[in-house]
Amino acid sequence: MRYRYKTRDVCATEISFDLEGNIVTNVLFFGGCNGNLKAISKLVDGLTVEQIEKKLKGNTCGRRSTSCADQFAIAVRKAYEEQRLEN
Repeated sequence: MRYRYKTRDVCATEISFDLEGNIVTNVLFFGGCNGNLKAISKLVDGLTVEQIEKKLKGNTCGRRSTSCADQFAIAVRKAYEEQRLEN
């Protein structure tokens, strides 16, 4: 299922991705550092929610308490929990 997440306090404004079970694919970031976010999208394709959280959760950017990568980890966990409630 396709999910969209509005980010907070980062340059990317939105993240969209597919989630089947706990596997994340087809990640797209809107806004932000284009090259870096394309690289993250490729690196996380096919990983589980847990693997993404382990690698990216808590990552900060500059003086911010979050980052695009951290927001992505938050997004996939939220989508996963919503998916579990629906099933």
